[in-house]
Amino acid sequence: MKPFPLVLSAPSGGGKTTIMQALLAAREDLGYSVSATTRKARPGEENGKDYFFLTREEFKRQVAAGEFVEWAEYGGELYGTLKAEVQKVLDAGRHVVLDIEIRGAKAVRQLFPAAVLVFIVPPTADDLMERLGGVKGTRAGSLVRRLRHAVEELSVAPSYDYVIVNADRTEAVADVAAILDAETRRPSRDPDLILELDELGRDIAALADRLEREKEK
Repeated sequence: MKPFPLVLSAPSGGGKTTIMQALLAAREDLGYSVSATTRKARPGEENGKDYFFLTREEFKRQVAAGEFVEWAEYGGELYGTLKAEVQKVLDAGRHVVLDIEIRGAKAVRQLFPAAVLVFIVPPTADDLMERLGGVKGTRAGSLVRRLRHAVEELSVAPSYDYVIVNADRTEAVADVAAILDAETRRPSRDPDLILELDELGRDIAALADRLEREKEK
């Protein structure tokens, strides 16, 4: 079996991070690629576990050296997926799950053509607004910007391999797990399976030949 990247994207509030965490907790065949960022570590966060905390100069140097699969700037800070971290999980024989945005997903597909892209969507506009904190929990301007951005992101969803409606977290996790299982069983991802099918085909042909010879006697 050839492990592959599993990319989860969603509008802010779509639930992709929660789904990713549930999958990581439940599956031994799935690993996580630790991202890099220029923001300061928060209380309880560990370098190399939660993020690789880099200075802006270090981050830019690694960008120039081509060490990132993708990177972007959010809220004045830089975030990115390191090629070495993705490859480390794949080399360990596990699929690697990536919680990234649309631009990053495109970059992953370019570098890893076998990647599987899954877009997570909320069931309704009202559900999304509630997950974003609602009118009372979020400043009106911020909420409107997030909702407008969600519309832009949803327009790209049809270009993904799969779209999952996150109406119920347990069901959404099960849906993504089913996708992972189905993609793992693709013959193109399992060279051993192809060899086994070839061997089975030869055995069946030999059996047919033997029966045919016995019939002619």
